[in-house]
Amino acid sequence: MAHCVVSLSGGMDSSTLLLRAIEKYDTVTGISFDYGQKHKVELERAQSLINYLASKGHKVNYRQIKLDGLVDLLDSALVEGGDDVPEGHYEQDNMKETVVPNRNKMFASITQAVALSVANKTEDVCDIALGIHAGDHAVYPDCRQEFRDADDAAFRIGNWDADRVGYFTPYLDTDKFGILQDGEKLCEILGIDFDEVYKRTNTSYKPLKVYSRPETNAWEWYSDYKSASSVERIEAFIKLGRPDPVGYADETGVVDYEVAKAHVEKVLAEYA
Repeated sequence: MAHCVVSLSGGMDSSTLLLRAIEKYDTVTGISFDYGQKHKVELERAQSLINYLASKGHKVNYRQIKLDGLVDLLDSALVEGGDDVPEGHYEQDNMKETVVPNRNKMFASITQAVALSVANKTEDVCDIALGIHAGDHAVYPDCRQEFRDADDAAFRIGNWDADRVGYFTPYLDTDKFGILQDGEKLCEILGIDFDEVYKRTNTSYKPLKVYSRPETNAWEWYSDYKSASSVERIEAFIKLGRPDPVGYADETGVVDYEVAKAHVEKVLAEYA
C-alpha cells in the first residue's frame, strides 16, 4: 500500500495537494498547525474540508497540532499580538513582516516524525506531500530549495530508517493558476464539487469577521482582498475564468466578488 502525510494549512495550495494525495495514495494523513496565527479561520476551513471529503467517501486521518503556546514569543505580523498584516503585492519589501521565524522548520520536523512513524508501523514507504510551487516567494527563506535540502539531510542524519520516507511535490513546475487547474480535474475525478471544496479554504492573512446575518445574530469569517496572499489567490481565479467561491469583505462589510476582482486587476496592472 502507498501512504502519504500532507501538511494541510487550510489554504488553496495544500487543499488541492490533499485532493491529489487522495487520488494517488491508499492512505492519507493530514496535519494542520495552530501556532497562534491571526488567520485561524484556516483551521476551521481545513476541518470543514475534511468533513466534506469524508461525506463523499474520501476519509483522511486528520489532526490539528497545537503550537499556540508560542504566540507571544514569535515576532511576526501573522500571529496574534503582532503588527498589522501589510497590504499590497508580494514584490513589496514590507511583505517580510509576514515571515514567521522558523515556521516551516517547525512544521517539517513534526511532519517528518509522523511520516517516519507511519512508515515504521506499516513497514512500507511513506511520502511527505509538499505543495511547494514555482510561485513561492523569495521573501520566505524557508520556501527555498537550499533550506529544504538541508532540512531533509538533517532528518536523515538524525533518524534510523529515514530512507523509508520520500517526497511528493507535484507542483514544483507550476503556480497557483496551475494548481487550480489541477484542482478542477481532481474534483471531477473524485466526484466532488469544485465550489464546495474551495469555499472551504482560506488564503487571506487578514480575514474579517462580519456581522452578516442580523436575523440570526450571526458573525461569519470573510477573506480580505487587499493583502498579498489574497491578491495572488484572486489572480489565479481570474486566469481560471471562474469566480472564487470564498466570500470577500472590506471595512464597509461584505462585498461582491466583482469588487475584489476589480481591485486585484488594478494591483496587477500596477506591477505589469
